[in-house]
Amino acid sequence: MFKERHRQLRRPGTPPKETILSNVLGEFLDPIDALFTIFFSILFALLFTLSYGILIYHGVIPSSFAGGYGQELFVTILGAVTAWGIIDGVLYVLGESLARRERYRLLQYVQTSDSEEEAAGAIASELDFILEPITSDEQRHALYHDIRVYLSQAEPQAIGIQRKDVVGAVATVLLSVAAVLPSLLPLLLPDNTVMAIHISNVVSFIVIFAAGYGWGLHTDANPWKIGLLLSSVCLAMVLVAMLLGG
Repeated sequence: MFKERHRQLRRPGTPPKETILSNVLGEFLDPIDALFTIFFSILFALLFTLSYGILIYHGVIPSSFAGGYGQELFVTILGAVTAWGIIDGVLYVLGESLARRERYRLLQYVQTSDSEEEAAGAIASELDFILEPITSDEQRHALYHDIRVYLSQAEPQAIGIQRKDVVGAVATVLLSVAAVLPSLLPLLLPDNTVMAIHISNVVSFIVIFAAGYGWGLHTDANPWKIGLLLSSVCLAMVLVAMLLGG
């Protein structure tokens, strides 16, 4: 239910804003999934580039070895990001299938409950976290009983792996690679790995900021604050991973 619990509620009658996150690879990838995919791809790139930059600066990697190493770093990061994208894609497929299984369990419980109150209580446990901040107890109570009536007559849907799950997984892999490519291209600069790493780091933070900015627009939040927050969190996570030997 991770993905389901992060769907964004919108004001009635207000169409969703068309942003880069809401348009990424169509309907098969939720905006929050796209945001996290971009985040982790850039995180991987920064782990490599910042680590090697520090090693070169402190002389752990000789300058003679560092020169021209950008192409190898390009291949290494691209391979790591692609591997993570595949893992994330597989988890996406499993997550979608398991979420349908959970909804099927709820449907079965509602249809076999001994009382209407038990069924409405099960529905409440799934929806209270969304509706409680914006509705009264009476409104939720009436809504849950309406949902119970509908579910009591509903037919179970297929719960196995579906085509849209596979498409979403492929979209995840493609987005992982596409998001990190702008950060990797500077590494192809010949014979100046240090400069290439510096440029790559700057581009990485620009991409992260742009993703946060887009998310701010998508959610009607301050895009500058979200962009800066996401960039700061990314940097903090990279530093923690480096300090812990990751």
